[in-house]
Amino acid sequence: MQMKQVEFALGAKSRGFHLVTNEIIGKLPPLPQVGLLHLMIMHTSAALTINENYDPSVRTDMESIFNRLVKEKEPYYTHTMEGADDMPAHAKSTLAGCDLTIPITNGRLNLGTWQGIYLCEFRNRGGARQITATVMGQ
Repeated sequence: MQMKQVEFALGAKSRGFHLVTNEIIGKLPPLPQVGLLHLMIMHTSAALTINENYDPSVRTDMESIFNRLVKEKEPYYTHTMEGADDMPAHAKSTLAGCDLTIPITNGRLNLGTWQGIYLCEFRNRGGARQITATVMGQ
């Protein structure tokens, strides 16, 4: 088995759920015929998920759901020095997750027909997001 690891940044995005499948694929080394891709976002206020890649309303609805689940300016937050969106961003990141593992089949990511990789940006101004990608396979 061979293993390769690369680090790269996803371009800064506004708050919300952003389809980044093609941006990630463009930063990866050549993929093996069979294997796994592991992605890890190196931040605690953003996340990576897999979800619907066709209808953009899913992205808007996901943002609404997360904002309803984890509200800003709750009186019980003690971590507030970085702004009203900071502590909710950490909580949302924990809910959504910081990593993904995707199978590689025939040299391509083996995602379902309607699946794509999302960057979930939970800060109003999150900036570029660092990703570590590990490709394993043969």
